[in-house]
Amino acid sequence: MGDYRITISSTLSFSRIILAVPAWYCITHDFSNSRMVALALILVAVATDYLDGSIARKLHQVTELGKIIDPIADKIAVAIVALALMMRGELELWFLVLILLRDFLILLGGIYIQRKKKIITQSNWPGKFAVSFVTITLALTLIQIPALNGLRSIILWTSVALMAGSFALYVQRLFIGVKMMKG
Repeated sequence: MGDYRITISSTLSFSRIILAVPAWYCITHDFSNSRMVALALILVAVATDYLDGSIARKLHQVTELGKIIDPIADKIAVAIVALALMMRGELELWFLVLILLRDFLILLGGIYIQRKKKIITQSNWPGKFAVSFVTITLALTLIQIPALNGLRSIILWTSVALMAGSFALYVQRLFIGVKMMKG
């Protein structure tokens, strides 16, 4: 049986889901500085994403729970913020659908590999870069500075390319895993 203990790093990962709830509220409700509060919450969540893995490796606390909760927390937090922005008409629907579809398919593939091979796959670096660029896209959408619209467009399309590339690597991992199961 794997290591499913709760550690500092898995708690940091889980906190991203918790932080997404008040971020949602701040995005969907207009009050003084609501967007800046939402941005601050997103930045704290980003910090936890960079800290959790570093802490897990440094303290030798890489666990099966951490391998599960880290990517799921990313997916849930990004989905919550993206959905809130899309509901306000500030984020393109196709971009939200792309994020949700990619993450859902990756999740299904991970569940399939876990059930068939009894291993939990970790996030890949291109996937982490993709999530970073998606998060930057969301942050630029949130702050709504017209002078940054060109940059936002570049970051959005870069995130689409990174999501496609990382998804291809996840698919490759899935097919290699399936091939190894048959061989």
